[in-house]
Amino acid sequence: MRRLRRQKGYLTVYMALMLAVLLPLCFALIEGVRYWAMRAEAECVTDIGMNSIFAEFHRELYRQYNLFAIDVSYGTERATVHNTQQHLYEYLDRNFSCEDLFLNRWLYRDFLGLAVQNVGVDMAALYTDEGGTVFRARAVEAVKSDMGLDLLESLKEWMTTIEVQGFCDRSVADEKAAVDAEFQAYDGMRKQISEKEWFIVHVDNPTQGLEAKRNQGILKNVIEDTEALSARRIDESSLVSGRMQRKELSQGNCDSLKPSDLDGAVERFLFQEYLMNYMGHYGRSDDTNALLYQMEYLIAGQEQDVENLRKVAERLCALREAANAAYLFSSGEKCAVAETLSVAITTLLMIPEAADLLKTSLLLGWAYAESLYDVKTLLGGGRIPLMKSDATWHYGLEFALAIEKPDNQSADQGLSYEDYLRIFAMMVNEDTLTIRAMNMVEADIRLTAGNAAFRLDACCDRLRAKVQVGSGYGYHFELIRQKYY
Repeated sequence: MRRLRRQKGYLTVYMALMLAVLLPLCFALIEGVRYWAMRAEAECVTDIGMNSIFAEFHRELYRQYNLFAIDVSYGTERATVHNTQQHLYEYLDRNFSCEDLFLNRWLYRDFLGLAVQNVGVDMAALYTDEGGTVFRARAVEAVKSDMGLDLLESLKEWMTTIEVQGFCDRSVADEKAAVDAEFQAYDGMRKQISEKEWFIVHVDNPTQGLEAKRNQGILKNVIEDTEALSARRIDESSLVSGRMQRKELSQGNCDSLKPSDLDGAVERFLFQEYLMNYMGHYGRSDDTNALLYQMEYLIAGQEQDVENLRKVAERLCALREAANAAYLFSSGEKCAVAETLSVAITTLLMIPEAADLLKTSLLLGWAYAESLYDVKTLLGGGRIPLMKSDATWHYGLEFALAIEKPDNQSADQGLSYEDYLRIFAMMVNEDTLTIRAMNMVEADIRLTAGNAAFRLDACCDRLRAKVQVGSGYGYHFELIRQKYY
């Protein structure tokens, strides 16, 4: 039987020393890898969670108005960023969990052991902050890349003309009323024909028919079927402006927005063009909106459609009256026509000294008749220049006094109704315009399914979150993330 020979093994001092050094190094490297893997996973999961939060933008707000915002109420009546905070917590907790892995209890071991410990949203910006500054900035961004500035230059020219000519400061209707009152004072006056014969003056102003038209109201004179006008209305008390007055708006706590790199006039123009693109008006409206004449509401601020249209039509008529009167008094030919008629009438009435008064009344009445034609043309989709000329004037004096439409006249030159709306909107205070626009957005969105409690002061534009993550291996991380649309 063969004897087995024993083999001797031994560990040198050198190898023992090397193992004492290498083993701690390996463990340190492994633990370092674990630490940085934990940190990388914590950062990735936090970023994914923030992206998931911002992917929950309000779909209807985007569809109708091309605006991105997180509705922190999530379709409920509880509008608070704590809802968003809870959503973020759930996203992080789910992404740190291994429960969705196939056979996770037998095939995998979690060597990181991460879990979310706390989530806090400590900073948020809401659309209504600073009087709607956030809303206005997002609206400008929505159209900035699509708009040219040629229209801005034209708008500046129109506004300059109106300001220099004083069209908005002049009331032709008041001027005419004063002139007519002076002329009417001749009614009943005794005029001596001969030494023993006297004559009682009976004044009959040829512009009385025009004044009767004015008293009927502007809409009846410029719209054929007033019964077809929208009777829709909104209740401002439940919208942004009402809650603002009652100091019930939710407030964000972000620092003021970064100053825009746009010129103030350009930014105002872009905001206004955003409204022109996304809000309806007479002649271009969406039946699903709360109001059909939305731009008219932004300008006039009344709760009922027909009242907004009436006020805008009155302002449009007043502007056209002032412009038309300026043209008439500068036109030697038309002044001569009015003077000839006034001299003839006052001579027949035996009051030749009133010829100048009647001439002025005729010219102002003529301007009003032309203005009715202008407004009717604009509401019908035609164009009217800001300053008339002989080529673009429509009414002769005989047609004006009879309120008859002249034949063979075109209305395809000048400004459209939308252009005049731009002019009027530019005259509205920017903060007022912004608040009314937010009212309109809220009212429209609330008409859609599931959004009855929608409010813009629940729409978050940016937020900052602090996330605390812990590991079963004794590590803790705090991450801060700020994100915005």
